[in-house]
Order: sequence, then structure tokens, then C-alpha cells
Amino acid sequence: YFGCRSPEGSFSDELCAEKSQGETVRMIEIKLSQGAKPGHGGILPASKNSPEIAAIRTVPPHTDIISPPSHTAFSTPLEMVAFIQKLRDLSGGKPIGFKLCVGIRSEFLAICKAMIETGIKPDFITVDGGEGGTGAAPIEYSNSVGFPLNDGLAFVVDALVGFDLKKDIRVIASGKILTGFHLLRALAMGADMSNTARGMMLALGCIQALECNRNNCPTGITTQNTQLMAGLVVSNKRQRVANYHNQTVKSVAELLTASGLDRIDQLSRTHIYRPVSALA
Repeated sequence: YFGCRSPEGSFSDELCAEKSQGETVRMIEIKLSQGAKPGHGGILPASKNSPEIAAIRTVPPHTDIISPPSHTAFSTPLEMVAFIQKLRDLSGGKPIGFKLCVGIRSEFLAICKAMIETGIKPDFITVDGGEGGTGAAPIEYSNSVGFPLNDGLAFVVDALVGFDLKKDIRVIASGKILTGFHLLRALAMGADMSNTARGMMLALGCIQALECNRNNCPTGITTQNTQLMAGLVVSNKRQRVANYHNQTVKSVAELLTASGLDRIDQLSRTHIYRPVSALA
């Protein structure tokens, strides 16, 4: 619970209330798992744990920081929805949601049942696809664990509709959404919006050197090395990122027009076709 943790590493109500009520915090997302490495923790190497990062995370600087794959604040679906309500109260009513890469479907259904039983619902759910990327994950996890986005997204949306929860919960799609078509497809599958990290990162100049965890990123994006960071010229890169964003949104509008539609909410799964041969 970096930034909201006690010295022992447990969740701190006091720090959460203090930091989450700041105007720069717009929403809070509980990470259950991520597509690049579902069910696996992470590590911030000591070389990247600068005093600035350490102060934000409330940890000692220049030490390896382990991110565990599970939570200590809750361990069951009922406890998780209670934690959602706690965060909502501590933050002064800001939107609270959670992110997961679908694995065992019955676990998500159990979360839906907990929402029904308690009446506590998240404001949003982020569905991360198993194809999600990172420069620092075991290859078995990045290649072989977790539902791909299309399958996980369809399952989550259908489950929420089946439990009559979808009307109260926004669904965010995440995982290798790079183009206007990728975004359009996610919306057609039932998502209300999408995240994109890979696209923005490539627009920023990422060359996929796979040095993210070694503090040697040659383009200055994922390093604390000041010499390498100097290569990321914000005045130049910001326009490239803006161009990518604008052109991607424009292409969505063009694809809608080509489909004979006027609005995003007219999209449905019937507009998306996939050749059977693509499943082989």
C-alpha cells in the first residue's frame, strides 16, 4: 500500500485519508492483478528507488522494494467490497474501482455475489488482458497466464449484465490497445472506455529495449539515471504523444462513420467479426 502504508507495510487509514483527498487524486484503483503477470508480485530495484520515489512510496530509499501479489487488507470477496467502501469514505466519496486480469471465472462471480449481498459496488472495473505488457515479467506469466482482453472483457461484461450490476458500474478495457480499431472493438465488446499505456509509451519514444528493470532505459523513459533522462525532451515528445492521441480518436470517428453509425453507444458485438481461421 505504497504511499498509504504503516512502517510495517499494512494499510494506513490515516495516510490514505490525507493523500486521497488531495485534488490531484481523481479516482482510486485497487489492483488485484495485471495482465502482464497475473498472480505474480513485482520488485522495484534499489537502483531505481530514489529519495523522491521513496518519499512518495513511504519506504526507505536505495533499497529493493517488493510488491506482493496479494493484499493484507482483505482476503475474501465480502472483505474486498467492504474495503471499497472504506476507501470511498476515506477519500471523501471519490470513485473507487478495481483492476484484474480474469483467471478463475468463479472468483469474479463470487465478487459479483458479494456486491449483491452487501449493496456495495465499485464505480468501475478495469479488465486487463493477458497480453498486457511490461519490460520486467517472467515470460511464462506474460505469455501464458490470464485471459486475453477480448475473452476476459466479454465475460466480465456479461457477468455484470447477468447480475443486473452493469448499469451502476463502468468497465474500462486495458491491454494492448494501440489503434482506433482496438479501441472500437473494446467498446463494441461492452467497455465504456479504455486505458492505453503501450501506445502512449511508444509515442513517447520507447524502443522496447527491455531495460525497464535495469535503470538503463536508453530513451530515458523508465530510468532514474539523469544522463539518460536528459534524452527525453518534453517539449518535443509532448507533441508526438498529443498527435498520437488525437489521430487515434479521429480514426475511431472515421470507423464509426464507415460502419454507418453516429454514436459510440450504437456499437455492439454484431459489428465485430473474427475469421474462424484466426482461432487456430
